[in-house]
Amino acid sequence: MSRKHKEEKKMTGGWGSLQAVIWLLGLAVIAWQGWWWPGILILVAISVLYEAVIEQIAPGAFIKEPRDDEFAAVQQPGERLILKSEPAPTYHRTDLLPTNCPRCGAPTRGHDTHWTGPQSANCSYCGSSLPMKKI
Repeated sequence: MSRKHKEEKKMTGGWGSLQAVIWLLGLAVIAWQGWWWPGILILVAISVLYEAVIEQIAPGAFIKEPRDDEFAAVQQPGERLILKSEPAPTYHRTDLLPTNCPRCGAPTRGHDTHWTGPQSANCSYCGSSLPMKKI
């Protein structure tokens, strides 16, 4: 017996934020007025209607959420599952950065530096290529 799963979708961008605002304002009104029992049902209905309207006007506002069983064959036991939409982790060698930019003298910090590769970076102030220290 095969069960058909409904495709799970997640709202992206400002659309999801707007739905969160609707929920927060709705809960505030419900708490203020004390309409817990009928109010929560009305808020759920407003949320479902909002999602249906957004799906009609902006179909690109949703992305498909992968289910756990879709990737079960790909993932090896004890291995971290990396989805295609997830960028590969990059490790920057901040210990190789010079303390100051040789061109403009600005301080170079790993989180402010514009990284062009795992071991290459540009100054965030003047844009010049930073020479990395030798290991």
